[in-house]
Amino acid sequence: MKIKEVLFEISATKPEHYPEPTKEEIVFLGRSNVGKSSFINSFTNKKKLAYTSSTPGKTQVINFFLINEAFYLVDVPGYGYAKVSKKQREAFGKMIEKYLTVRETLKMAVLLVDFKVGPTEDDIMMYEYLKYYDIQTLIVATKKDKVKSSLQSKHKKNILNKMQGLKEKDLIVYSKEKPATMTPIY
Repeated sequence: MKIKEVLFEISATKPEHYPEPTKEEIVFLGRSNVGKSSFINSFTNKKKLAYTSSTPGKTQVINFFLINEAFYLVDVPGYGYAKVSKKQREAFGKMIEKYLTVRETLKMAVLLVDFKVGPTEDDIMMYEYLKYYDIQTLIVATKKDKVKSSLQSKHKKNILNKMQGLKEKDLIVYSKEKPATMTPIY
């Protein structure tokens, strides 16, 4: 599917603020500073759709973007490190959990992990959480350009080994510097 039109629909913090559940949704998840906003901008071919910053933790609400009037791309706050209080991080966690567990139109999760760092404990927990709730999940390993080509196979194997049950077909290694033509995820 070629993305022709992307419209910001709404920002939400609780279910009563979500759009009417008339279209399927793909949620994008990842720890703070994994490059989620950059990936979303690259994926949609819109340079300033998702706010990017050198400071992690800028996304603090759930953002719904309507793609080709066909489905929603859903951007949630990053988890893990963020320059916000512990109380705010807990609120983000509850907001994300509520979305993942109550949204009937959620059809897929795209979980971003840092290719160089590998999956963190938080990434593995999120992956296990998504599996537990039987949410179809695609892993996108970002920042491929930060790893020497001679080490990329090792880093890919590391991700496959740490994320139990992950199939190679459900892992995309990605670089915003040299974006490869991606098979549409939807």
